[in-house]
Amino acid sequence: SIKMDLLHSNGVLIIQHLQRDYRAYQDFLNFMSHVGDPRNIFSIYFPLWFQLNQVVGTKMIWVAVIGDWFNLIFKWILFGHRPYWWVRETMIYPNQSSPCLEQFPITCETGPGSPSGHAMGSSCVWYLMVTAALSYTVSWKEKSAVTLHRLTWSFLWSIFWIIQISVCISRVFIATHFPHQVVLGVFAGILVAEAFEHTPAIQTASLRMYIKTNLFLFIFALGFYLSLKLLDIDLLWSVPKAKKWCANPDWINIDTTPFAGLVRNLGALFGLGLGINSEMFITSCKGKNSCKISFRILCVAASLATLQLYNFVKIPTHTEYLFYILSFCKSAAMPLTVVALVPYCVHSLMRTTEKKLN
Repeated sequence: SIKMDLLHSNGVLIIQHLQRDYRAYQDFLNFMSHVGDPRNIFSIYFPLWFQLNQVVGTKMIWVAVIGDWFNLIFKWILFGHRPYWWVRETMIYPNQSSPCLEQFPITCETGPGSPSGHAMGSSCVWYLMVTAALSYTVSWKEKSAVTLHRLTWSFLWSIFWIIQISVCISRVFIATHFPHQVVLGVFAGILVAEAFEHTPAIQTASLRMYIKTNLFLFIFALGFYLSLKLLDIDLLWSVPKAKKWCANPDWINIDTTPFAGLVRNLGALFGLGLGINSEMFITSCKGKNSCKISFRILCVAASLATLQLYNFVKIPTHTEYLFYILSFCKSAAMPLTVVALVPYCVHSLMRTTEKKLN
């Protein structure tokens, strides 16, 4: 406990240093925090990659969902505090002279802090994207091509670490994580992504397999929560702390609670399974149009545009269980739109156009 208090207090000093010296970069750091938001995986990264490479796109959803599920379990096991409430409750500072940490609209996350979900989600998905991009250059044999491969390797991994470091600094800057929590998140994310490099079975998974996986993840998480609750251990202990010490009550969002993330991810995985095993996917993405560059570009553009419309769909938060149900449905609709609905509409449009020209 004393060692952890010292780790936290040193982390607070780092946060104060960042908030003092990086004021000019506040907007950039807030932006990088949004870049690391796991929700961007489903609305930006996935639609881009799935239309370009369905294997990578499918793997991306699995990596994001399983990685975030492990993140939730780790958070419940490690009981990690967040800086913005820890400084107000710790007894390590004499005479009640606790440091003053500035808060921002994205500071007041309600779940435990270790490991960082943003850092873990960002690292696992960007690791997947970098390794996927580099896989295209591995087969280059010419001397000039080998040199280009090495340059590409250095460039992409430099970009990877620049983004991860920026996301980590941003999460520390807004006082929502201690430094050790973001470091742990980065390396945990890399381990999850690397594990899925050796799991080809997900590419041929049936809808039944998707449903079984969803049920296992949900039942395990819920069972873990209820089992510890019977032992008088409340895994939602962090929510009252967040509500108590957040500078602005309006910054508390139910979307950041532990179960909200679980439901969102399970919905995305179910939507992917439903889409990949649908007739619309087989008709459009397995047909002759799927090889055309124009088909892929139209699918990317239409998918990104359609998913941005989902941001305008606001789920009511007055009833918690209703929020979880609607959140699951919304999350399932996003990959279903990318995988089946949009490609099928583009396929039908192109086929109609070809018939008119003939």
